[in-house]
Amino acid sequence: MQQVEANTIRLLIIEASQNEAEQIVSLFRNAGRATRAHRVTSVVDLEEVLNGQLWDLLIASHPMDEINSDQALSAVKKLNKDLPIILLQESYDSDKFTEALQQGYKDIVLYGEERRLVLVSLREADNLQERRMRRKAEVSLREAEKRCQLLLNSSVDAIAYVHDGMHIYVNKSYVELFGYDDPEEMEGLPIIDLLASEDQAQFKSFLKNYQQGENNSEDLVCHGVKADDSKFKARMSFSPATYDGEPCTQLIIRVDKGNAELEEKLKEISTQDLVTGLYNRQFFTEQLEKTVERAIDCKGNSGLFYISLDNFDEVRAQIGLADSDLVLADISSLLKTHITAPNIISRYGDNIFMALLNTDNQDSLSSLAKAICKNVEDHLSEVSGRTVQIKVSIGITIVNETTNKVKEILDLAQKGTEKAKSEGENKFAFYTAQDDLAELASEGNVLAMIQQGLEKNDFKLLFQPIISLRGDSEEHYEVLLRLYDNDGKEIPTKEVFTTAEKAKLAAKVDRWVILQSIKLLAVHRAKGHSTRLFIHISGPSLQDKTLVPWVSVALKAARLPSDSLIFQISEEDATTYLKQAKELTKALGELHCKVALTHFGCAINPFNNLKHLTVDYVKTDGSFTQDLSNPETQENLKTMISSLHSQGKLTIVPLVENASVLATLWQAGVNYIQGYYLQGPVSEMDYDFSSDDE
Repeated sequence: MQQVEANTIRLLIIEASQNEAEQIVSLFRNAGRATRAHRVTSVVDLEEVLNGQLWDLLIASHPMDEINSDQALSAVKKLNKDLPIILLQESYDSDKFTEALQQGYKDIVLYGEERRLVLVSLREADNLQERRMRRKAEVSLREAEKRCQLLLNSSVDAIAYVHDGMHIYVNKSYVELFGYDDPEEMEGLPIIDLLASEDQAQFKSFLKNYQQGENNSEDLVCHGVKADDSKFKARMSFSPATYDGEPCTQLIIRVDKGNAELEEKLKEISTQDLVTGLYNRQFFTEQLEKTVERAIDCKGNSGLFYISLDNFDEVRAQIGLADSDLVLADISSLLKTHITAPNIISRYGDNIFMALLNTDNQDSLSSLAKAICKNVEDHLSEVSGRTVQIKVSIGITIVNETTNKVKEILDLAQKGTEKAKSEGENKFAFYTAQDDLAELASEGNVLAMIQQGLEKNDFKLLFQPIISLRGDSEEHYEVLLRLYDNDGKEIPTKEVFTTAEKAKLAAKVDRWVILQSIKLLAVHRAKGHSTRLFIHISGPSLQDKTLVPWVSVALKAARLPSDSLIFQISEEDATTYLKQAKELTKALGELHCKVALTHFGCAINPFNNLKHLTVDYVKTDGSFTQDLSNPETQENLKTMISSLHSQGKLTIVPLVENASVLATLWQAGVNYIQGYYLQGPVSEMDYDFSSDDE
């Protein structure tokens, strides 16, 4: 799924007339806002689309039998969706308009007030975006406050919050500094009671000046008194703060223990995860890199554990962020009892732990992993009066001289975890580079096959004829890409291109098809044919500004005329990348290549693209052909074909599977047809076009 841009309006429309709905969408596009629109046809339809994805605005225009504006408002309220609704009305009525606003409509606009409709809609869409951002900020603030609380609790500095001279919060280090056993013993205790008697007058004067805005940047050096009446020299830092929403003063007390000890403590902190006390990700990565170097130098192999807490997301959703951190700390303590120095264990990610073991012996690693799984399975964590049970999966891989990249080692260990998960709860599994290759081969990994196809020309091109219904004897074929696995089974074309796009290889695949097609076409035309090829290009190629110059060079090298190639762009890609498609089709036109727009007729306003693109052919979507027995579809197709012809476009109808539809297509004025009734895709351009001459 393509990511919707931030300035795109996702619009729902209740409108009895399809044409009126398309005109509403056009208003926004003409105003310079990209629009994704859906025409709602019933209450059920509205509820489905609201539950399916996020929408920005609903415009309620002329009602239908299955839905009206009030039903839409009720559905939005029932589903508790934050979706502004704009109501369109025939005439102004102050009382009705006021009542509509009280019901929950965001605004009412009269029919014909097109400019006002756009302005009101954009205002409400922007307000909705502000509300969404505020909700996200509130969530982030709550999480930040919880994290801050955890940082306070785990800080090595002695920190307290003071209000009117009384402690309202003290952290663990503060309690330990003054020699108390429990934070509750200090809450409500006057701070002056913790100071030496000779310093109390100085403290009162300092605090008074601080509260009046003086000495805000200075620290107070005095003597603290511990629970056993012993004293220590302390430096106090004050700063304004809030605690539980109330203003107070933050107090930090530092004790001078010497630079060497401080530096060692800071070094220790820099390598630790604050929640669990284990090593953090940065430190572990550094150690793994050193381990890889040792293995490459044949100085010893190691084992790597990738430990995943499988149900941690569910646990966090049930008990909350703060309590879930306590569970993490509890599980960390359990892991530390199994993985001790000189082995290294770290918290690598949210619910991921990593461990480096100083052995590559599989029996030893298996025994350790088995023990961890068993103890985690039997362990019950208690937080806030609730019992939590964690499930764990462990992936194990070996670090030796053949594994020279940290990323690859981590990927192998992660795949081991996935393998363990597939075998059940609380399991472990080994996974090595050999396992990876074997699995890719056995599963027929599509990405690997695509890469191999590009490197070794393992793709196959097929050709399907496109036949004229109007006596045109020129030869046209569509080029179709095919990929087969080791057993000769065809990989679905959609899967091939989806995988290629995700791996950012789609543009390379397009160029492979274009280049091979040019080579085969040059050989075929040298035999006296005047063949033209339709070649599909994907969305990534639409954005490639170097494509057209590259095509020009390839055509010249093959000594082919530019109009022998017709580049096909799908309606969906054209809509998504309209600006880029406009520039590309213009450039192809200047090169004298032809362009076809395919899968035409599925957009809410399919003719909008044609206003911007330089297109010679339009191929309708196959759904029209498949539903051609429906009189309404026949009429819609005739109307569409007529409109396309009025714009000077040649039309193609695909998926013609039998002779029964030919008369209808002829009467509709279709220029070309394509489908299995004529010939399916074949490996040779050998169709006899002369047999179709009239």
